[in-house]
Amino acid sequence: MFIFKNTARLSHSALRTYATSAVLNPTIAEPGTPIPKANLNDPLLGSPDYFNVHNLFTVKDLFDARVHYGHKEGSLDERMLPYIYGSRLGHLIFDLDKTAVYLRRALNIAAHIAYRDGIIVFFLRNAQNAHIVEKTALECGEYAHTRFWRGGIFTNSTHQFGAVTRLPDLCIFLSTLNDILMQHTAVRDSAKMGIATIGIVDSNSNPNMITYPVPGNDDSTAAIQLYCKLFKAAILRGKDKRKEHLSASSAG
Repeated sequence: MFIFKNTARLSHSALRTYATSAVLNPTIAEPGTPIPKANLNDPLLGSPDYFNVHNLFTVKDLFDARVHYGHKEGSLDERMLPYIYGSRLGHLIFDLDKTAVYLRRALNIAAHIAYRDGIIVFFLRNAQNAHIVEKTALECGEYAHTRFWRGGIFTNSTHQFGAVTRLPDLCIFLSTLNDILMQHTAVRDSAKMGIATIGIVDSNSNPNMITYPVPGNDDSTAAIQLYCKLFKAAILRGKDKRKEHLSASSAG
């Protein structure tokens, strides 16, 4: 088994050799796959991509937003190796074909949870891009937390708030880290409470506690703007379809 040491420097060919393909979910429609007719009574089961999230972006969109840029080679978390295409000028490069599949899977889940009227919370501990995340949450009628996260808010919510509290159905982490070294506390708390999570995992991150990891750049403003735009679109598609079905049910 190959072990990547933080002090090692891998060539482009070595990274391509050891960056084995990740197992992908066959139920998620690939671009160009015909979408079967959905069962309107249960869109969750009627179609692998009922909300057509596959057409929200292209691989070129990811490239233009610099989603493929990872951190320096020496900072690689070996658990992210399957998602790495290679390296250039000492910086790791993500395989955007894989990123696209995982991102479409995450958008699909976000749309379904919005359709089911679930609570969605966006997270980001980055002052530079916090306003983008907060604006996105506001525009799609959900919530955002971009400040320090106090441990126990999920795991001990009844004591924290003095009453029984409904926890979110989905947490979307635009970065899974508090800083360059420490994982966001809410990632661990969500895992403890069985709350589904979507996380943008950079090359120096640990994807293991994220339900739906999306390998990609979690630093640049262009990438954060793209993620926010896509998740907003997916959530609004889910909510719009919910309103449509509720209206049809009440009219009938």
